[in-house]
Amino acid sequence: MAILDTVWPADSIEFCPHESASDIFVCGTYRLEQSADAAHTALDDEKVYFEPTTGKQSQVRRGKCLVLQVMENGGVSQIQEISLPAVLDQKWCHTSPTASPVLGIADSEGNITLHEWHKEERRLKTFQSVSCAPSDVLCLSLDWSTRRFPTNNIGSLVVSLSNGSLCVLSPDSTGNLSIVNRWHAHDYEPWIAAWNYWNTSIVYSGGDDLTMKGWDIRQNLSQPIFTNKRFNAGVTAIQSHPHMEYLVAVGSYDNNVCIFDTRKPLVPLVQGDVGGGAWRVKWHPSPSRKEDILVAGMHDGFKVAKAHHGEDVTWEIVKRFDDHESLAYGADWSFAPPGVDGETLIASCSFYDHILHLWSG
Repeated sequence: MAILDTVWPADSIEFCPHESASDIFVCGTYRLEQSADAAHTALDDEKVYFEPTTGKQSQVRRGKCLVLQVMENGGVSQIQEISLPAVLDQKWCHTSPTASPVLGIADSEGNITLHEWHKEERRLKTFQSVSCAPSDVLCLSLDWSTRRFPTNNIGSLVVSLSNGSLCVLSPDSTGNLSIVNRWHAHDYEPWIAAWNYWNTSIVYSGGDDLTMKGWDIRQNLSQPIFTNKRFNAGVTAIQSHPHMEYLVAVGSYDNNVCIFDTRKPLVPLVQGDVGGGAWRVKWHPSPSRKEDILVAGMHDGFKVAKAHHGEDVTWEIVKRFDDHESLAYGADWSFAPPGVDGETLIASCSFYDHILHLWSG
């Protein structure tokens, strides 16, 4: 299927969930420009691009949001390019069919930017930028609260920051997002923050301190409602299941994806080896495939796994995609109906070789 050179290193893929734009997706890129005195940095370390600038290194992180369209012949076409600081994460807000699609982007200079999709012009237009932290702090991840229960308006965002903090942004009376909570959550980078889609008073976070934490944003945020320290490496990915209330998938640098029951968040129902660090985990968007999960496995490519929910939960890798030759970072399922073979379109991107692939699984 289709291949695209993203020019700059690529780390994020998100398909638009809106029925009117299910052929649209975005790819985020991240280019580190270094001065000569900082060129000795170990670029083969996957974390170097994502770590805050330290010492005297004069590093500039640049990025782009590439707006892409899936063509009827299965190809891919770039229809827009938005220049930003480096893009760390992107998420579309799940809204009702009458509302316009909105994309949130987390960047390397502490900002969240919001972009509205204009169907007639077929382009994104920026309508708000929120500074969550000083410009030397990276916004590492973001997640919208409306995945399970879409609304006419934009939802709330949870954002993780490279200084160890989390913040929650909610719409004010004018409809713009503003910061309503900010607290210190982890002693090292919190790579990921995510809502419980079924109970949006609860957010989860995971970090380089080898912990996953749960937070009730109605309470005093000086301490989490739980802390799971049973990981062998940093926690990199968390996603609440959009179709099964008590399930959450958690990925780690330790090459495993764990499925937890949110009522017992310290012991996984199942743990699956995915061969590389799980930078992103994505449940299938269709209720008919609620056991299927897409994993971006960093050093070991992309995989589709099945978490069978019987008397016990079991884990099985059902498809691999190994055409990428660099770090597997960004991946997503299309929300469009499946093809004639019953498979769903998938887009994936890899870092140093700056390549994007379309495939199906």
